[in-house]
Amino acid sequence: MRLSRAKKAVLLGVVLLAIGLTGRASAQSAADSTGTLTAATASSSSGAKPKPATSRPAAGHKRQPSARAVGNSRYGGPAGSHVLTGTKGVALTFDDGPDPYETPKLLRLLAKHHVKATFCLVGSQVKRHPAIVRQIVAQGHTLCNHTWNHSLKLGQDPAAGIRADLSRTNAAIRRAAPGAKIKYFRAPGGNFTPRLVAQAKQLGMTSIYWKVDPRDWSHHQGETSAAHQAKVVDRIEKHCRPGAIVLSHDYGQPDTIAAYRTLLPWLKKHYTLVALP
Repeated sequence: MRLSRAKKAVLLGVVLLAIGLTGRASAQSAADSTGTLTAATASSSSGAKPKPATSRPAAGHKRQPSARAVGNSRYGGPAGSHVLTGTKGVALTFDDGPDPYETPKLLRLLAKHHVKATFCLVGSQVKRHPAIVRQIVAQGHTLCNHTWNHSLKLGQDPAAGIRADLSRTNAAIRRAAPGAKIKYFRAPGGNFTPRLVAQAKQLGMTSIYWKVDPRDWSHHQGETSAAHQAKVVDRIEKHCRPGAIVLSHDYGQPDTIAAYRTLLPWLKKHYTLVALP
């Protein structure tokens, strides 16, 4: 069928219009698709999508640990022993005494500054110097069992042997100071084992490790008393934090006692000092 020139012109216009609409729709679809992909890529690369609750806090904001995390961190020592007090208070602990020369000096220093501490006592020393144990108790300090003769390998003994050692030490402390409460235990050298912690717990004692160790017992060859004291002071000041259990020694450590003449005023200024409850 032959079409007139006018009809041909109309038909050509319709075809061109249809082609134009189709192309526009395709272009819009492609633009929409490209735009969506670009936006998604930009969001992923820039971190613009909403952050989960565990994302890093904004700069300058200190994220507070949960109560559960704080509680768990308290048991960070070997075999679940405590490294923190559980409060903001800092606990000073002194090991291996009583010492007939150094412990009385330390007690006078603590009394002068109205500070309570925790004394980790060796049973054989308690037997030799019961009067000092009574003085420790009379001044309101906390007692801690530190085994009978400071055996570094006690945790490897059978449960019966461990229990006998800890019981013997507690009995000596209570003979020296009848009715004294012994709520804590510390393994010599911090050598806790699950068996040792379990036996201490059965005897009603919580096992304590430490968060701060100035290594006051370690004297380098040629180190002067002044240098050693400065080292102890520096390490405790540098590493102490709220809630820390600080390890020190009164037995045979005159430089430690001297260091605490400097440390106590500084610690009182920056922290609340507590005896373990």
